[in-house]
Amino acid sequence: MQDSDVTNASPHGFPSLLQTLVTNRAGLIKTAARITGCPSRAEDVVQDAYLRVSDMKTQTLPFNARLSYVLRIVRNLAIDTYRKQSMEQRYFVSDEQNLNAAPQIANPESINVDRQTLGKVDSALAQLPERTRYAFVMYRVHGKPQKDIAAELGVSPTLVNFMIRDALTHCKNYVAATQDL
Repeated sequence: MQDSDVTNASPHGFPSLLQTLVTNRAGLIKTAARITGCPSRAEDVVQDAYLRVSDMKTQTLPFNARLSYVLRIVRNLAIDTYRKQSMEQRYFVSDEQNLNAAPQIANPESINVDRQTLGKVDSALAQLPERTRYAFVMYRVHGKPQKDIAAELGVSPTLVNFMIRDALTHCKNYVAATQDL
């Protein structure tokens, strides 16, 4: 955002929404940062607000309502960003899960436990719908990207992510429930 890109005043001689946004940029970033929890995301939010305001055709707001209007846009965008970030952290399966686990030394007892656990996982996978089982195996065993699995199954990548997450949860629950059997 450069000052030369901003119209300094509306036809009535009052500051435009863009000028209001530019003038109050630091405060708007602080407001967005309190919501998003991240200064760089807050800058992105204010930039998105700038783009949104610059696309507006008419700016018929009274002078004293412009800052409130711009602040409302920034707050709404920051809340949307926070919600999206929270959802992604909650639902997306991380490729880096358990990568830092220390390898176990192979001995006959641990090999037997691993085989039993693998058998339980196989039984758990057999209980899943075919499409969910296929998505899980292709992703976790064969390393196929989720977007490729989605294209193959004719579903969205988000649905594939949910299927993988559900399959993993089912396998963990099944293994835990049959631990003492």
